[in-house]
Amino acid sequence: MTFAELAYHVTPMGALSLRRRRMLALDCDVLEVKLGEDFLMSSLFTAGERALAHLSVEVAPAGELDVLVGGLGLGYTAAAALDHERVRSLAVVDVLPEVIAWHQEGLVDLGPRLSSDPRCTLIEGDFFAMARSGDLPPPGRFHVIAVDIDHSTEAWLNASHGDLYAEGGLARLAPCLHPGGVFGLWSDAAPDETFLARLKSAFGRADAVVVPFDNPLREATESCTIYRAWVD
Repeated sequence: MTFAELAYHVTPMGALSLRRRRMLALDCDVLEVKLGEDFLMSSLFTAGERALAHLSVEVAPAGELDVLVGGLGLGYTAAAALDHERVRSLAVVDVLPEVIAWHQEGLVDLGPRLSSDPRCTLIEGDFFAMARSGDLPPPGRFHVIAVDIDHSTEAWLNASHGDLYAEGGLARLAPCLHPGGVFGLWSDAAPDETFLARLKSAFGRADAVVVPFDNPLREATESCTIYRAWVD
């Protein structure tokens, strides 16, 4: 395999790198994002990111939708949301301006699509701080809020994220959704019944969908979890 580092930045969260890797065994190029020692994302595994958008939008209220995505990454959740014609507006919040620049400069494959779609706005900001304060971007109240930032409900990129996954943090999100609105969350872990109970307490209704996907590197099927919660 061959390797090229497309971008490298020193950020307050650690060293951030964007890499393109040629995987000869699979005959494909793969984009990878790494933050410090954490592998954040690979374009080889995007089923969960896309499922987060589709599973959330598909059960959202009828009519046009205003959608907020927390976490930009390589753009797969945002692009999947834009696949739905009834999405009227999409705000994508990411704490790292460097990641937003990758899309605006066309360094990542989906960058041109997201940057050129008039429905999509890329916003630099800390989603967790916004959720904590209620200072979400316009329109401020959404039909769908979908989050893909941390590895799971218990494995966080930053300790400051932890309060979102507590019942109080979840309860603060509920008023940011229209009646019938959906909060969706990606997790790399198996469904957590304790967290699911918190979601039900904060929102009223919730479920956990296991999404299987192929891992060609291991010749195996793996899975992630998409949590969904509805405002009654």
